[in-house]
Amino acid sequence: MNRSELKDAIASATGLSGAQADQALGATLDAITSTLAKGEKVTIAGFGTFETRERSARQGRNPQTGESIDIAASTAPAFKAGAALKKAVQG
Repeated sequence: MNRSELKDAIASATGLSGAQADQALGATLDAITSTLAKGEKVTIAGFGTFETRERSARQGRNPQTGESIDIAASTAPAFKAGAALKKAVQG
C-alpha cells in the first residue's frame, strides 16, 4: 500500500473527502516526524512505538574493493510493533 492508497482507505473508512484524508495523513506523519526529530518516542496503543536509535561509529568494508571504511555514528528511526498489531498480522 502506498500513500495514495492509504489516503483512499482513510477517506473510505471515515467519510472524509480525499483532500481532507490527505491533510489528516500528512498532519499525522508530520507530527510523528517532528517528535522523532526531537528525540522523543511516539506510542500508539495497540499499534506500536516509533523511536530513534543511536548507531555507534564502526568499521565497514566496501564490497566492491574490500577496502575498509569508517562509518560515522548516526541516529536512525525505528518501529516496534505492539502486541495487537503482532497478533493481527499472525492471523
